[in-house]
Amino acid sequence: MEKMVAERVQVEARARIADRFTQVRRRTLALCEPLSAEDMMVQSCPEASPAKWHLAHTAWFFESFVLREFLSGYRLFNPDFSWLFNSYYESFSDFPEKRLRSSFSRPALDEVLRYREHVDAGIERLLESDPDPEALKRIELGANHEEQHQELLLTDILSAFFTNPLRPTYREQGNEAVRGREGRDQGTKGLRNQGNRAVAIEFQDYEGGLREVGHVGNGFCFDNELPRHRVWLEPYALAHRLVTCGEYAAFVADGGYRRGDLWLSAGWDAVKSHGWRAPLYWTEEDGANENGNWTIFTLRGPRRLEEIADVPVSQVSFYEADAYARWAGYRLPTEFEWEAAAEGRLIEGNLLDSELLAPCRVTDLNPNQDGAKHCYGDCWQWTSSAYLGYPGFRPLEGALGEYNGKFMSGQMVLRGGSCVTPQAHIRSSYRNFFPAETRWQFSGIRLARVTC
Repeated sequence: MEKMVAERVQVEARARIADRFTQVRRRTLALCEPLSAEDMMVQSCPEASPAKWHLAHTAWFFESFVLREFLSGYRLFNPDFSWLFNSYYESFSDFPEKRLRSSFSRPALDEVLRYREHVDAGIERLLESDPDPEALKRIELGANHEEQHQELLLTDILSAFFTNPLRPTYREQGNEAVRGREGRDQGTKGLRNQGNRAVAIEFQDYEGGLREVGHVGNGFCFDNELPRHRVWLEPYALAHRLVTCGEYAAFVADGGYRRGDLWLSAGWDAVKSHGWRAPLYWTEEDGANENGNWTIFTLRGPRRLEEIADVPVSQVSFYEADAYARWAGYRLPTEFEWEAAAEGRLIEGNLLDSELLAPCRVTDLNPNQDGAKHCYGDCWQWTSSAYLGYPGFRPLEGALGEYNGKFMSGQMVLRGGSCVTPQAHIRSSYRNFFPAETRWQFSGIRLARVTC
């Protein structure tokens, strides 16, 4: 009897993972449909990657960590791809310098697409057999890995199009956007605003105390979400919504980028060395000063600040988020304060499945609602927590152990997902991380305060 139950569980798991694999692979191709082959070659900054590289690397992941180990008789599509599309796995193979990825004119896009088809066929053959349970875990990891690259692909395209003097639009207003299986038709209402002002920020109080954090249950998680452990939280409060473009513009107009007293030392160094005067993708019109006339570039094209004043500010670094919080008289939440407030909440919000591809207006939020109901989507939220391993953290075995653990130095944690994060990908224990200077991600600000 126990054997029959175990077999049924295995069959159900295989069917679920096969469906997830198929949906994820299709969505990646759908995200590339608006792009030309030339678009897919652009690498606008060292942190970004060309879309063609994302297509190839996500196939490389399945080939390298699943097919080579678990599919008997599997034939490599091209032996050179084993190192050419390796990202950073030192123990797997050598790899080219990241900033050179835009120079990979070969293989051509058609060959990369054939590579994906070759890998897909291999995974399908493996799933039709009786695969090792570890193979199923690796396929599920690969699907989640590819969803991370779906988000990176869109953030990288936004950067690429912003650096293009023509400022092309990824998705025109009114066109049907990429639709996930659970997608909802929200059109572009989140980008339209006729001068409405955002409701005033309200704070939701939380008791604090001894809380458990980290992933719980049998569902998928990354190794950096484990092990679940206890933390002590002092009483605190979180804002019921994110800081808006209009509110951040007041910080800019008040000389926020000229006041060194508001910034961490390394942040002030970044302001001076990079010449920051506003968030990334904010540009001045007609030689305007800091008091206004800003245009903000989005995947849906340029928007004037007054049109989207009640949309969450995005593309800010940790340093900018921290400086704004000081200016406003508050602070950023810790990652554990955020998780304790969000745990058990329905995962809903403006994520990739909403098809908006930009943060949406906060005008209609009810300030009297529990703020944790608005914890997901729009922008990743910077926390004040350094990205470190949890007590007892153990990375995965082999080269996959480099997935997260090797980056636990010099990074800050973000929580909550963004408008380009797949809904199936995010959860309350999910830990995103980037260096404090990073600005090209959909990263925003949620304020916090102490209540004791």
